[in-house]
Amino acid sequence: MHKPWSKPSMPICTTCTSYVPYLYTEYESAYNLRLEQCSVCHCFADPYVEHDSLMLLLDLILLKRGVYRHLLYNRGTKPRRPTEIKETCDVNHRAREKERWTLVLQLSVTLIFLDAFIRWSHLNSTQPMTHSPWTETLSGFTRVFTGCLAETVAFHLAILVACYFVLRLVSLVQTWRYRGAVPKSSDIKREFRFSLVSLTLFYSSLTKLFLLFLLTVWCPTPSLTSLNEPWGGEYLYDNVLVNALKVLSDEEINREWIIRNVLGGMSAGFSLRVVLDIEPMFTFIVILVGWRVKTSVTNILSTWVGGNSESAGKSWRMYSIP
Repeated sequence: MHKPWSKPSMPICTTCTSYVPYLYTEYESAYNLRLEQCSVCHCFADPYVEHDSLMLLLDLILLKRGVYRHLLYNRGTKPRRPTEIKETCDVNHRAREKERWTLVLQLSVTLIFLDAFIRWSHLNSTQPMTHSPWTETLSGFTRVFTGCLAETVAFHLAILVACYFVLRLVSLVQTWRYRGAVPKSSDIKREFRFSLVSLTLFYSSLTKLFLLFLLTVWCPTPSLTSLNEPWGGEYLYDNVLVNALKVLSDEEINREWIIRNVLGGMSAGFSLRVVLDIEPMFTFIVILVGWRVKTSVTNILSTWVGGNSESAGKSWRMYSIP
C-alpha cells in the first residue's frame, strides 16, 4: 500500500488521472487564466477550475466522475504564474491532509444534521404528541440526530477498515499473480489517503439527501381515482400490464427506502471507485461491509431512537436498513 507522503504529489488530470505539473496559468488577475493541457490525453487538465460552486454541486448530484477528481485531488492547487520558473507546483502534504480532515468534519456536521431532519420528519409524521410540542420536538430530534451520528460513524469506520484490508488483498493478489513484479500503480492510487474515503462518501451522499429533502418538503399524495379506475375503463383494470404497474403505486413502493439504500449505495460505490481505482467487485464488498455494520448499529439504537415506541422503532429500522 502507498505510504503517505512517500512521493511528491501533484494535481491530476480529471480525464485520465495522470499527473500534471499545473492545472492553469494565472496572469494579471484571477479572472485572466489559461487552462493547461494534459500531456497524456491532450484534454484540459481540469476544466472545473472555471466552474462556480453551483455547477460543482449539480455535477456532484449527477455523479460526474470529473467533479469528484477535482474536489478530492485538485481543489486549492496553486496556479502557474508567468514570472515563476518552477516546473511543478509545490504541495504541502500535511497541510492538505489537515484541510481534508477539517472539511470532513464540517461536512459531517452539516449533512448529519440534514439527514436527522429528514428522518425526524419521516418519523414525526406518524407519531402523536402527548406532551409539550417543544419538549417532544427537541427530545425526539436529539434522539434522531444521535442515531444518525452513530450510524454515520459506524458506516465510515467500517468502510475505512474494509478499504484497508481490500487494498492489502489486492496488493497480495497482484504480487502473487505477477510473481513479485507488481505492475506500476496508477497516479491516482499513489495519491490514496484515508481522508479521501470519508470525504468522497460525504460528497456522494449529496445525491440521496437532495432527493430525500425534496420528498420531505413535497411529499406526493396518492391518487385513489387512478388506482380504482385506471385510464377510466373496467376492461383495462383487468389487464395484466395494468395490474403489474400497480406495483409502482404510492401504496406499494417506498421511495424513501429506494433513494436512501439503492441510490445511496450506488452513489457510494461509484465514488469509492474514483478513490480506490479497483475492480467493481471489491468496491461492492466494501459497501456490503459498511452496510452490515450500519445495520447492526441501527438494530441496537432502534428502540431508544423510537422513544420506546414499537411503531417508531420499527419505522426507524425500515427506513435505515438496506
